[in-house]
Amino acid sequence: MTEKFSVSTLEVRKDHWADTRIKTETLMDDLNVNEVLFKVDRQALTTNNISYASSGDFLGYWEFFPTDEGWGRIPGMGWGEVIASAHPDIAVGERTWGFYPYTTHHKILAGKANKASFSDVSPHRAKHAPIYSQFDRGSANSIYEPAREDQDSLLRGLFLTSWLVEDLIEVNDSFASQNCLITSASSKTSIALAYCVKARGKLASIGITSPGNVAFCENLGCYDQVVTYDEVTTMDASQPVVMVDMAGNAKVISNIHHHYGDNMKYSCRIGGTHSNQMGSSKGLPGAKPVFFFAPAHRETRSEELGLEVLTNQMWSAFASFRQFCDSWMTVQSSYGADAVIQAYQLILAGKADPASGQIVSMGSE
Repeated sequence: MTEKFSVSTLEVRKDHWADTRIKTETLMDDLNVNEVLFKVDRQALTTNNISYASSGDFLGYWEFFPTDEGWGRIPGMGWGEVIASAHPDIAVGERTWGFYPYTTHHKILAGKANKASFSDVSPHRAKHAPIYSQFDRGSANSIYEPAREDQDSLLRGLFLTSWLVEDLIEVNDSFASQNCLITSASSKTSIALAYCVKARGKLASIGITSPGNVAFCENLGCYDQVVTYDEVTTMDASQPVVMVDMAGNAKVISNIHHHYGDNMKYSCRIGGTHSNQMGSSKGLPGAKPVFFFAPAHRETRSEELGLEVLTNQMWSAFASFRQFCDSWMTVQSSYGADAVIQAYQLILAGKADPASGQIVSMGSE
């Protein structure tokens, strides 16, 4: 018997992310060949998601889940459950981790199925990095723990990004630097990077943050030093440094580059949380700022090390990071469209507690 599902999806204005709406649609479970229907369970909502909006056109994030012109669906990492499947190798009831829109239900055209994962092979996904359209099977993950699904949603994607950028710095012999500057130090992506830098032990991790977050960052134990944005220009500029920028604040980037000059040996941007302050970084002294695209480095290292070796290294490091986060991070859950919008606006305004992880669900608890 065919079943009808009422679907609610969060959308934001592409040119003004504070403007939101809930779009309602109807989906049926009478699927075409190889289609799969998910009930989207719980997803992380972090500053990473604001970065996806800021790079929506540049990196094509808006194209993941097309909708009406002028509106966008921000991708969110999290867990879903297969509730209907017309693919012979994908079973109803499977728990899967991947990118979904912030929605109650999501339908894909499934393909590339193997023991570990399957992918959305819809035509509009073809030109994007394969990792973004992949759904990992929980049952095949060596470190999967049902009780850690929320933590997994909050940390897995951002940790792997940070692990990969730290790996890039390592394979380039730290760009002959001694210190790693990390902006937006209270963000979870920055904390993950500081953790990786600290674990490697070759560079000093220097967190840069706002005055109100200094104590929080210092108490984490993964930063060798924490300074405020205003204090950056008092630091010793005679030492070569690398910088990983998570904030996307053009003024901050410019100040740091001009302070260190030619001793800025590598500068990359991962995120962009300052929605109104991003600008051009052309003409800055030192290394030319670049955008770090994690899937590209992952592909390179997979070819060099082999996919199995690389995956085992990342999972081992992530398992350790999860345990580290047990000591400081709490999970805050929000259910229903109104609560999701409130959580989103809190993240967008930069007012979320850095020690809290926001997990949201468009459905009821």
